[in-house]
Amino acid sequence: MTKVLIIGGGFAGCCAAHVLADKGWDIHVVERLPFLGGGVRTFLYGGHPYTFGPRHFLTDDIKLFDFLNSYVPMRRIDQVQQNLTFVGDEQRFFTWPVHKDDISMMNDANKIHQELNECTSEYIDTDNFEDWVAGSIGTTLYEKFFNDYSKKMWSVDSNKELNYLHSGWEDFLGDDQKLKKMELVTGSREHYKKRISSFPIKKNGYNDYFDIATESSHVHLDTEIEEYDVEKYRVKIDGQWESYDIIISTVGPDILFRNIHGPLRWMGREFMKIILPIPQVFPNDVYFLYYATSEEPYLRIVEYKQFYQYEAPSTLLGIEFPSKKNKLYPYPTKTDVAHAQKYLDMVPERVFSIGRAGTYRYLDIDDIIAQCLDLKENV
Repeated sequence: MTKVLIIGGGFAGCCAAHVLADKGWDIHVVERLPFLGGGVRTFLYGGHPYTFGPRHFLTDDIKLFDFLNSYVPMRRIDQVQQNLTFVGDEQRFFTWPVHKDDISMMNDANKIHQELNECTSEYIDTDNFEDWVAGSIGTTLYEKFFNDYSKKMWSVDSNKELNYLHSGWEDFLGDDQKLKKMELVTGSREHYKKRISSFPIKKNGYNDYFDIATESSHVHLDTEIEEYDVEKYRVKIDGQWESYDIIISTVGPDILFRNIHGPLRWMGREFMKIILPIPQVFPNDVYFLYYATSEEPYLRIVEYKQFYQYEAPSTLLGIEFPSKKNKLYPYPTKTDVAHAQKYLDMVPERVFSIGRAGTYRYLDIDDIIAQCLDLKENV
C-alpha cells in the first residue's frame, strides 16, 4: 500500500488528507501542535469563540465555496461586511477600501480630486507597491491610507521595497502581468462586492472539517519531526527514520532542506485578546477596524461576534500587532521570492510543497482548497 506523509495538520494538511482519502492509501498526518487546523482553528476565551486573526472564507469561485459549504455550513456575509480605517491626519474613521464619497469629508479634498484627475492610466508601469498605489489614486490618499500601514505591517522603511506584486494582488494583474490601476469604491460600502465572503455558521467555526478531513488518516499530534531527508523520502521521528512513498509538505521549503540556502524571511502577528463588559462594540456590519498610522502599534482590531453571530453580555476583541515571532506572511519582494524558489527547485518527484508556507505565496483558504484538488489529480 502507498504510504503518504503529510507534514503539518493546518488547513492545507487536513485538506490534502481529505482529497486523497478515497485513494485507499496509508496516510499519516504529522503535526507538532496538540490540535489540527493551525491558525484556522476556533478556540474559546472567556466563553467567546475566536481564531488567531480573522479567518473568513473569501473566493470568486462558487465551486470552492460549495465544496467547503458541503462539509461546514457557511453564512454568506459579503452582502453586509464593511470595514473601517482610522486615518491619523484626519483623526477619524473612513470606509475601507477607500470610498470615493468620503473624499469630500477629508481635509485635502481639493488636492485629492486634482490628483485623481491626473491618474488616467489604465495600467501602472511599476513593480513596487508605493508607486502602484500612488500612481492609481494619487500621493495624498496613498499617504493617508497606505504608507504607514504597509510599512508597519511589513516592517520596512519604504514600500518601494515591496516589489513582487504577483501574490496577494492577483486581481490587479492583467493578462500580460501588468498592474491594473487601483480604483476607488463607489456605491454601497460592502468590502467584497465581487467576491464571496462567508464564515461557518456553527460556533466552533471550521473545527468539524478538520475531523472530517482526517477521519481516514493516522493523525500524530504533539509530534516533532527531528530531521528531514526528503531526497530519500524519509524523516526522523522519536529518533527513528520513517520512510514514505509520497511526501506532502505544508511547512516552509527552507525547513525541508535544512536551511542550506539560509532561512526564508517572514512577517507575523502578535495577538492580544480583550473581553469588554458590553454586548457589542463595533457598529452593525463592521467586521474590521484598521489603523493606518504609525502612532498605534497595532494593525487591526476584530470583534469576533460579528463573525460568529452569537449572543452574550460581553464581547471579545482581537488586537493584532506586527511581529517577527511567527511566520504568517511571505515577503512580497523579488529577492525573497527568488530565495524561496531556490528551495522549491530542489523539491524531488513525489514530494509536494503546498499551502502558504509550502509555496511561499500569500494564499487564502480557497487557494489552498484549489491547490489540494489539483494535487489529487497530479499526485
